[in-house]
Amino acid sequence: MDGVSERDEHLLRLSFAVARSSLTHGNHPFGCIVVGDDGKVLIETENGYTPNHDGTAHAERLAATVACRTLSRKVLAAATLYSSAEPCAMCAGAIYWAGIGRVVYGLSEHRLRGVTGNHPENPTLDLPCREVFASGQRPTEVVGPLLEAEAEALHDGVWK
Repeated sequence: MDGVSERDEHLLRLSFAVARSSLTHGNHPFGCIVVGDDGKVLIETENGYTPNHDGTAHAERLAATVACRTLSRKVLAAATLYSSAEPCAMCAGAIYWAGIGRVVYGLSEHRLRGVTGNHPENPTLDLPCREVFASGQRPTEVVGPLLEAEAEALHDGVWK
């Protein structure tokens, strides 16, 4: 599962489509999918900020919860979470605790912070997910940023 492939780019773009869908549903433009080692999409989640203004309802955290409730530890260990943006520290923790073995993301947390500024609905942490995963006791492979310009374009005009 090492490295980047055309499959990774294709599946990452599917997470971008989920992020666009999230925006059309009145939420922030973040989305992710969890994919089995056979390439089958197992879970798809959008950002869930509205209607309750839940700042913890990030797409990746929601996906990790669904994953824990529906998938075996063996499936999770071999799965990849594709996310339109780098998982924040909270989401990286949730991915780690769910036991998802691999993460591929588009927009880096650092670049996202530049896009969102100090927006009250997204006070972005500048903490790479690799640092969160590195503090754990099991490995989580991370690929990203990947297709970062495409991922950043999802945020055009959103955080003004």
